[in-house]
Amino acid sequence: MKSIPLPATSFTPQPYTGPSAAEVLALRQQYLNPGLFLYYKRPIMVVEGKMQWVWDDTGKRYLDGIGGIVTVSVGHCHPHVTAAARRQMETLQHSTTIYLQPRIAEFAEKLASKMPGDLKVCYFVNSGSEANDLALMMARLHTGNYDLIALRNGYHGGNASGMGVTAQSTWKFNVPHSFGVHHAVAPYPYRGHFGYDDPDAGRKYADDVRNLIEYATPGKVAGFIAESIQGVGGFVEFPDGYLRHVYEHVRAAGGVCIADEVQTGFGRTGTHYWGFETQGVRPDIVTLAKGIGNGAPLAAVVTTPQIAAVMKQKVHFNTFGGNPVVSAIGKAVLEVIERENLQANCLELGAHLRAGLERLKSRHPIIGDIRGRGLLLGIEFVKDRATKQPGREECAQAVENARELGLLLGKGGLWGQTIRFAPPMCLTRADADFALAVLDEAIGAVPA
Repeated sequence: MKSIPLPATSFTPQPYTGPSAAEVLALRQQYLNPGLFLYYKRPIMVVEGKMQWVWDDTGKRYLDGIGGIVTVSVGHCHPHVTAAARRQMETLQHSTTIYLQPRIAEFAEKLASKMPGDLKVCYFVNSGSEANDLALMMARLHTGNYDLIALRNGYHGGNASGMGVTAQSTWKFNVPHSFGVHHAVAPYPYRGHFGYDDPDAGRKYADDVRNLIEYATPGKVAGFIAESIQGVGGFVEFPDGYLRHVYEHVRAAGGVCIADEVQTGFGRTGTHYWGFETQGVRPDIVTLAKGIGNGAPLAAVVTTPQIAAVMKQKVHFNTFGGNPVVSAIGKAVLEVIERENLQANCLELGAHLRAGLERLKSRHPIIGDIRGRGLLLGIEFVKDRATKQPGREECAQAVENARELGLLLGKGGLWGQTIRFAPPMCLTRADADFALAVLDEAIGAVPA
């Protein structure tokens, strides 16, 4: 492969003086859970980050094309976010919700101002798995119903309830976890029954939800949960109208609608601030994580006053939910997105990247599908475009090749056949062009 020069940066990383990657790997193998996995045949050790860039222990620089798994939203160590965290760390590191504390209240007000309608009540937790667990419980308590509908190819977390509504065998341990959960057909235009060329695909896929309600439940459901664009499933975007029809079916059966915005929120799609807005719907409960804290352990459930009231039935408490440090970080992230017009940047660069990826598809037969919005883009690999046999090995090799050229990428899809590109939203045009050049070279070097 030919080397491709990285865009210039004025930032100089600190010299790394810690243990070697080999030493860290040995410690990890001895002391950390073996279920933890590593990317790359030769693991990379990231020791410093600044905005869209990270450096490994050898001083090599990489463009972070997956943003810490769609988590670094406004940039590694963004100065405004770092300053907010530092000020709060030096003032008060911890206080729980049994006391009044200004940071959590200010953050909640700011976050609620970004939501439509009466989605104005926030409950803060530490991870997307926790947020989804709480949302599912609230749906059941509010409706008095038990059954839940989720989507095949969806991912909602690694705890028991999150695993229950997840529908990819890769992420589901053989333990009890799916009581009362029914999984509808994934509205996956590239692989599903109704493709991109069917203008009525959204309604047709939604009919399966209605079918599930009629045949697999008591006719009443607690709720429906879906990512606004499926993340771990490979950045699968639903056909137009899908969520609108589904929400109608679910609400007619007494259920509430939950939008999992863990990967799609905060302007990343470019066209809208929230992923659910791309479908023209308004959910009853929204779950948030990852980009909300730019890497800090922060997540939230936002809902209506009526639904939130069910939490008064019992005592419910989260020790670290709304911690003053992470609340200060969360508010600072929202301020950066506004001040630096990052949603507009996602829209502009997303369109530029999407056009470039379509050109790559015309040159590389192993690319089966290009999809996504803004800076949330998927490249699905196939062994043959006619059969659509998943190109797992091809995708893995392209990711390895890109790493050697200085671009870090994610993988998704049930078979690991899809590259996920979701960099920090501070990406520049030069970075986007670099990413396209690297992908062209990396994919072209995959053996036929």
